Amino acid sequence: FGAIMGALYGPVAFIWIVVGSIFAGAVHDYFSGMVSLRHNGAQFPTIVGKYLGGAMKFVTTIVSIILMVLVAAAFTAAPAQLLTQITPLNFTTWLVIIFVYLLLAAILPINKVIGRVYPIFGAILIFMAVSIGIGMFFFDNPIPNLTLSNLHPGELPIWPLLMVTISCGAISGFHSTQSPILARTLKKESEGRKVFYGAMIGEGVIAMIWAAAGMTFFGSTGALNAALEAGGPAGVVNEISLTTLGAFGGMIAILGIVVLPITTGDTALRSSRMMLAELLTQLTKKDFNGKGKLTLLMVPVAGATLYLTSIDYSFLWRYVGGSNQIVAAVMLWTAAMYLVKNNKFHWICSIPALFMTAVVSTYVFYAPEGFNLDYGISMILGMVIWLAVLVWFVRQLIKHKTASNYEDSDVKLG
Repeated sequence: FGAIMGALYGPVAFIWIVVGSIFAGAVHDYFSGMVSLRHNGAQFPTIVGKYLGGAMKFVTTIVSIILMVLVAAAFTAAPAQLLTQITPLNFTTWLVIIFVYLLLAAILPINKVIGRVYPIFGAILIFMAVSIGIGMFFFDNPIPNLTLSNLHPGELPIWPLLMVTISCGAISGFHSTQSPILARTLKKESEGRKVFYGAMIGEGVIAMIWAAAGMTFFGSTGALNAALEAGGPAGVVNEISLTTLGAFGGMIAILGIVVLPITTGDTALRSSRMMLAELLTQLTKKDFNGKGKLTLLMVPVAGATLYLTSIDYSFLWRYVGGSNQIVAAVMLWTAAMYLVKNNKFHWICSIPALFMTAVVSTYVFYAPEGFNLDYGISMILGMVIWLAVLVWFVRQLIKHKTASNYEDSDVKLG
């Protein structure tokens, strides 16, 4: 859905998906998974606390739990909307069916539900991507040529809105909250590259396919915008799939689109209760990680999620995108500090971290769900925050270098 909405900006979306997934998203996913693995499958906030401090850990825990609930709500409502359009059942019925699955997948051991159905879901997902990718060559309109021009019908600025609209297909902070689940299931470290980095590249390919399909099928961003206003992203997916692949193939492709959010919502709920348990344990000094207490914590999480499914989807998606990219920036800085403290090449993480800091700093001031300020003022304030973060990081580098020099001196004196 994010890729389709991002397609409104035109072929410039391709650049963000390719560059973002390779140099930001996949790097983000790889380090969030491998650093968790190196710390015995630690949760994302725990890793943040170790490398960015206790205060940042607390803030990150709150933001991450909010993100999990927003994601679970958005990714329950989205497939329910799509299934409502193609089946006799109404939205509420599908909402209940999907939510019951999410609860079961979140509560039961990972090998009972998730481990059994994900291989099937994965096969459907691959079929969907390949089918729509091939089907595009038979559209009446050609795939548009690459251009840096902003083709958004509403003339919304590319920076920073495109980087937030297309998040999952380029870089997604949500992935860092899920990495511990995968890190705990890896048999060996060498699997990390294909599991974390490789999977993000695969998601980038899926985003490219749907962004291209959105631009190509309707012939122009204006026509795509009209289709989105008429039926939303779910309606666009439905029309492209059924027209391109026919009834049977289209239904399989639509199932692939349904699978993506559902397999995000279940792990979002699973992670949210684990993070909430960790937060309550930290605040009360009592252990909330027992099986019974973890199950009980599903009540407030599930209640908040179910309530949010009833609000306007586009409004909900904007909050998902904003909080998602804030978490991504924090994870990249965490990975950068991990590399700094281990005397490794930190630029692979610090450069995308600086980029994402600029994105979220500007977005918070400009977006309607943020401070809703003038674009020029938002750019200036975003730059001020970016410079402040840059100064902080340079000071961390100097501090680490000084400490390393002292250690070298002690070794020589010894």
